[in-house]
Amino acid sequence: MHAHDHAFTNLNPRRREGLLHLDRRGMMKVSMAGLAGLSLPGLLAERAHAAETGRQMSSRKSVILLWMCGGPSHIDTWDPKPERPFNNRGPFGVIQTAQPGIFICDRLPKQAAMLDKFTVMRSVDAHKSDHEPNMTFQTGHRDSAPRRNKDGRMYPAIGSFIAKHRGANDPGMPPYVAFRRHPWHTAIGGWLGKQYDPFIANEASKLPVYDKVGVDTGRMSGADLFQFPEGVSVGRVRNRQELVKRFDRLRRDIDQRGSLDAIDTYRAKAVDMLLGRSARDAFDLSREDPATVKKYGKHLWCQQALLARRLVEAGSSFVTLDLSYHTASGTWDTHGIPGGVYGGITKGLGSLLPLFDHLLTTLVTDLEERDLLDDTLVIAMGEFGRTPNMGTQGSTDGRNHWPVVMSMCMAGGGLNHNQTLGSTVRDGSHLKDRPIIPGDIAASIYKHMEVPLDSQYVDPRGRPRFLLEDGGAPIAELF
Repeated sequence: MHAHDHAFTNLNPRRREGLLHLDRRGMMKVSMAGLAGLSLPGLLAERAHAAETGRQMSSRKSVILLWMCGGPSHIDTWDPKPERPFNNRGPFGVIQTAQPGIFICDRLPKQAAMLDKFTVMRSVDAHKSDHEPNMTFQTGHRDSAPRRNKDGRMYPAIGSFIAKHRGANDPGMPPYVAFRRHPWHTAIGGWLGKQYDPFIANEASKLPVYDKVGVDTGRMSGADLFQFPEGVSVGRVRNRQELVKRFDRLRRDIDQRGSLDAIDTYRAKAVDMLLGRSARDAFDLSREDPATVKKYGKHLWCQQALLARRLVEAGSSFVTLDLSYHTASGTWDTHGIPGGVYGGITKGLGSLLPLFDHLLTTLVTDLEERDLLDDTLVIAMGEFGRTPNMGTQGSTDGRNHWPVVMSMCMAGGGLNHNQTLGSTVRDGSHLKDRPIIPGDIAASIYKHMEVPLDSQYVDPRGRPRFLLEDGGAPIAELF
């Protein structure tokens, strides 16, 4: 029995409704809603409707979000201030990049060498963004802050909108997938409905298990999500599908619009997803070329990055990697509090950056070598930046939260890169020019994913809501 959150928690698999199986292999209870992050027949119907209305979704566009949970320091990553006093500039040096005249932190040498493939954004306005939960940049909406707004958790994730309005590139794959350390680290379907929550992938593949401070425990996760529970066979699922068809036939004579025929088609495809091997194979790293596995490395986050590539290659549309060891505010929350678990800039961020540098550049290079990079938008960001001066909560090495400004980067997606957008003032404390808001980032993702920016939905209270009701427009320099 589990005493902690797991892949089935939010789906209430132990409630006595439908099929009940009292162990974590109770796959069938969750498969139709959870395997693809939404009702599969509904998704397939949505894609068919899009085609009928001329909104073709034939491309295989996707997004991989590297969520730097906790808020990485902008000054110690992509917006260094080498001419400033030590207390402001921090302990790291700088390195010249492939973008002429642009320097970044010297702990990111691999990214520096290929920065011509990236867009760095130094002027992202993070006002109102918070963490635990941390939803503003994953939804594109500043009011999605549960600490300040009782409805904050209900603003739908960007990945959930993509799951609803676009779906997966292959109907055998979940559209919105998340490797997450804690439910509060990722945005969910919210007002769109739980059927658009992310498919939680942690128990869908064999991965090393790390403790909260980043130590490999030597154990592996079970990877048993796709195993059928005892007594439930492929034949049994097929029989249940046929039984539903027979009941539908009794009502077919009063169906004037042929909707039952369509439901049959979408339901059959949904069952085929469950019984097929597309998703199971994508989550199985033993099917990957050993040389590629070695290239990524043994670290948990690196193996998740490889799985993200496998998932978008197989047909998933949006994959989030929660880059955190800790279940609370996140490993990038580098306060440096004495006795704390995250460390400060030198000890905390100093060990994270080389790992992140390898993960990010290996992923981008691998996508490019497989001709996937033009379709796959890779985004690396957290919740906010950090204070311009070091020293917080008893630490001389840490930096506090700084929602005034943050930095982030993008690569791929067939967008215009080899540029650095915006800047901050001399000490990195405030925006200087070219402000970019959360809605701009969301709008850019939606445009890349061919989701109409005027899309609407109706919340449970019957109120119409817009995709970008908090404002925002695609970042012009990218398109």
